[in-house]
Amino acid sequence: MNHIKPPVPILYEDNHLLIVNKRVSDIVQGDQTGDVSLDRILKDFIKERDGKPGEVFLGIPHRLDRPVSGVVIFAKTSKALSRMAKLFKEKEIEKIYHAIVESCPQPESGTLEHYIARNTKQNKSYAHSSEVPGSKWARLDYRKLASSDHYHLLEVILETGRHHQIRAQLAAIGCVIKGDRKYGAKRTNKNGGISLHARSASFIHPVKKERVEVTAPYPKMDIFPVFKVKGNGSRSEAR
Repeated sequence: MNHIKPPVPILYEDNHLLIVNKRVSDIVQGDQTGDVSLDRILKDFIKERDGKPGEVFLGIPHRLDRPVSGVVIFAKTSKALSRMAKLFKEKEIEKIYHAIVESCPQPESGTLEHYIARNTKQNKSYAHSSEVPGSKWARLDYRKLASSDHYHLLEVILETGRHHQIRAQLAAIGCVIKGDRKYGAKRTNKNGGISLHARSASFIHPVKKERVEVTAPYPKMDIFPVFKVKGNGSRSEAR
């Protein structure tokens, strides 16, 4: 194995899985922009690092929006991919998100339930209090971890995984994510992303049957480290 620096920080890797800390500019899988995707970048990296002669397999059991940073899980075998997809479908993977919002939610912790309707032309979702045509039920739990003079740090745990769910649901209660102009933020972030970070993931390894827990450091070009959070272990500590 060659000592080649990975294109993004690797949080966990074995023969079955590759878990990385995605940057805000990365697209997980190729889209209409034609920009080089993260899975393509990682395939090329593995091919060179490991000296693989053929095409590298790298499956995608889930995705993150382009302006969002943090934990992304890839599968290195088809068996791992199908098993990880099953874990996601059956909600056996706990993913914790951290979001910086412009307004403090009231109450400071709770559960949000909406019906999410996606507008494909706008690439935007809308959160409704009651069911509308084409909508899907969505639920998340949130709690405030800390506040600064102008912003608030929230921890979010998804129960469902709808398009732009966290962004749409927080915006619906007046808690727009910092930098998210699409959902009403006052201004953009310097790094071009939004202040939503897939902070951690924990699950039982689909092959080894051992618990896997990873925590993704915050993006450097954001104000996450401003918040000093005590307790709840590494998942909520700003570092």
